[in-house]
Amino acid sequence: MDEKKKDEKEKETKAPDTPDTEKEKTAEEPKAEEKKTEEKKEPTPEELLAAEKDKYLRLYAEYDNYRKRSQKEREALYAQVKADAVTPFLPVYDNLERALKLGCADEAFLKGIQMTMTQLTGVLEKLGVKPIDAVGQKFDAKLHNAVMHVDDDQYGEGEVVEEFQKGFTLGEKVIRFSMVKVAN
Repeated sequence: MDEKKKDEKEKETKAPDTPDTEKEKTAEEPKAEEKKTEEKKEPTPEELLAAEKDKYLRLYAEYDNYRKRSQKEREALYAQVKADAVTPFLPVYDNLERALKLGCADEAFLKGIQMTMTQLTGVLEKLGVKPIDAVGQKFDAKLHNAVMHVDDDQYGEGEVVEEFQKGFTLGEKVIRFSMVKVAN
């Protein structure tokens, strides 16, 4: 019997989940929930309005950036397409220029070449294509392609002495570099 009494006493001291403690726990849970709901207050109309205004301003800014980016892309694409369309006509310009340099015994034929060259030059100018001035200029790697060098004291250091092929720009973009001979 002594053992039974000892076991009962141990059970009483070890039993933490008695009905009284469970009631205390359930009473504490609603208090914790009340605190959470108090923390999650309903936003005021001014706060809601400010949040919606912020969303609107962000959306407007995003659309404005999209519009500007699209405009820049269209302009860049237009310039690239124009350059691609003009580039095949540059060898025609070169051939007409060579024909004019050679000259011809037939004045009517020479006059026809000059008129064709004038017309082609006019069309290129209307499209915004401009020739690059090279001879007598300082060599600029952004505009010129040096294919020969000459040692001559008559010319300055890095001066373009001769132009073998005319270069062209479209706006600020070089569509063909000038092939030149440069003095050292």
